[in-house]
Amino acid sequence: MRNRRGASWTLDTAPWAPARAASNVTARLADWGLTAATSLDQVVRLLTATVIADGGRRISIHLSEQNGMALVLCLSHRHADTGEAADLLIGLRDLGADSCGIETTAEGRHVWALMPAHPCVSSGAERCAPPQPPGYGR
Repeated sequence: MRNRRGASWTLDTAPWAPARAASNVTARLADWGLTAATSLDQVVRLLTATVIADGGRRISIHLSEQNGMALVLCLSHRHADTGEAADLLIGLRDLGADSCGIETTAEGRHVWALMPAHPCVSSGAERCAPPQPPGYGR
């Protein structure tokens, strides 16, 4: 991954995996001085839950950032039925993904979403706060 930052994690397919994946992605973006829309948490949880449903023992989560965009890719490491693909893609777009997709390869199912990432807006003790919509907090 030349010319971009990246990170990856392997997690067991346990009930806690979607929350852990979302936490890992958010924390790594903050380490890079970036944040994404508050819906990023839901996007990562949806991607993770989708590949967990494939029934494997582990999943992989990959994060990369380039030019203000964060790519989150989740792999199931198992072949899976992609019957719910249209619903998943609509859900990801509704959560703010600029682009998203599903692919099945010899390595298993890959689901991904591309989300805008912004420089952190920090105030005092806050490590990195997501950008707020206009009029927020009034």
